[in-house]
Amino acid sequence: MDAVRFRAGQWLSVSKGEIVIRAHLGRWLVTLLLGGVALGGGLSQLLQGASLRPAVGLALSLAGGLASALALYQLGGPSAAGRVQATANPAASAPEGGDYARPDGECRPRIVAIGGGHGLETLLRGLKSHPVDLTAIVTVTDDGGSSGLLRRERGMLPPGDLRRCIAALADAEPLMTRLFQYRFGRGAGLDGHVFGNLFITAMAEITGSFESGLVEASRVLAVRGRILPSSLDEVTLCAEVSGDGDGNGSRLVQGESAIAEAGGRVERVFIRPDDVKGYPAAIRALLKADLIVLGPGSLFTSILPNLLVQDVRRALQASPALKVYVCNVATQPGETDGYTVGNHVRALSEHVGPGVCDCVLANANTGFELPPHSRSEMVQPTCQGVEGLAVVTEDLVDRAMPWRHDPQALATALMRLHKDHLASVGGAQAAPLGGAASVGLSHFSERSAEWQSR
Repeated sequence: MDAVRFRAGQWLSVSKGEIVIRAHLGRWLVTLLLGGVALGGGLSQLLQGASLRPAVGLALSLAGGLASALALYQLGGPSAAGRVQATANPAASAPEGGDYARPDGECRPRIVAIGGGHGLETLLRGLKSHPVDLTAIVTVTDDGGSSGLLRRERGMLPPGDLRRCIAALADAEPLMTRLFQYRFGRGAGLDGHVFGNLFITAMAEITGSFESGLVEASRVLAVRGRILPSSLDEVTLCAEVSGDGDGNGSRLVQGESAIAEAGGRVERVFIRPDDVKGYPAAIRALLKADLIVLGPGSLFTSILPNLLVQDVRRALQASPALKVYVCNVATQPGETDGYTVGNHVRALSEHVGPGVCDCVLANANTGFELPPHSRSEMVQPTCQGVEGLAVVTEDLVDRAMPWRHDPQALATALMRLHKDHLASVGGAQAAPLGGAASVGLSHFSERSAEWQSR
């Protein structure tokens, strides 16, 4: 259906293709403008010898120059028309058999993914090929590497996990995605920073807020979905760790990057302060979701930090959506050594209480030998003592990297759960999806019975 607009006393028809072209041009014109501002600001810092570190001026100049160059290419490049045509016909990019009808007639279920790190990135890469309304809620407790440096020196939220999500959902040129993930070498004057982190930092300073900078960075890469921090507050992740190989008792470890290196066994994680506010857009997304996916990713340092934000946890518990916890394929060195699926689920429940999970999705194919240097082992799909939850197992292993999920296999399994859930609550005759999440998950019982007894 064509859109209609009014001009000079006449109604004129505007095709979807024209709307998409106008949006494409507008996005890259804004990028060109912001890139020019960043380039000018960076050069000014370098030439005037301002109080900021020279690396910041260099980063602004580099980010602004590359953004401007990319915008000029996109506005006049040979592949622009092809990208616009593909965007104008989104059905062409939907996977075969991807008609997941909602009861209200819409065909895009609202999926919210919660986590961080490589796990969330993997999930998003798989889901973006499906016709879904996708939102990622990302942890903000990272304090290591490039993110940690920017957090300490610029007083901003750590951009690293958010950057990974942007790259995963980007619909831009592959070269631009690679550029966004590029890490400068040590001794280059940029302290091992990642270009995408610097770009988000520059956008935040140009637009005046971190959330606005994140939106503009997502716009530049034509992200399919929304990427939201779980909180805009400064948060420190802490852990109680028992045993360190020397016979010592429990001790306190502060900082996400220090937890995995602490040695011993993680008994509990918590955040300081414990009363940080959840990001309002993230809360709204949870309450409106049809399917909420927890993980995959590091249980103690990627998933739980989001749920320890009280507003996020309460919204998750109150949401009528189907809630699925995706257990890791392999154990996390220094965090979940020796854990089974049941150990993961119990740790999740002990930290945040009931009501955050209806179903567990676990890997069934554990016949892989992981490299000795990984210090990991395949998570066994055993769930003794886990009551009231359905456990569904699938072959989810990435054959090239068997310690990770295969993005497409994971996304396909989740979409299958979504369809099964729709069917179980009456399909098109039911209330809007999510309203029946409290209904028993009997449609999973046959598939999970074997694993519940192991």
